[in-house]
Amino acid sequence: MALYVLVCHDKPNSLDLRMANREAHLAHARANLAKVKLGGPLLDAKGDMAGSMLIFDVDDVAEVQAFTDNDPYSTAGLFSRVEILPFKATLGGFG
Repeated sequence: MALYVLVCHDKPNSLDLRMANREAHLAHARANLAKVKLGGPLLDAKGDMAGSMLIFDVDDVAEVQAFTDNDPYSTAGLFSRVEILPFKATLGGFG
């Protein structure tokens, strides 16, 4: 198993699109809780949701890619940029 961080940045002025798809996104995330170790929204300077960050513990980066490809936020066109980064935990509950 390996850790990966998924960082997704929302398109500007897309809070309404995020909120319209939030319940479907959360259902998708809950269906993948065995893989998702931590997750939540990124916030802008005003404190509004403006992206997503999730940490996965999976066998292969392809599992993270499949998650994001099938995420209702992705299929709705919410994100301007998506990054999948390998991660090594040295502090906290992941080590």
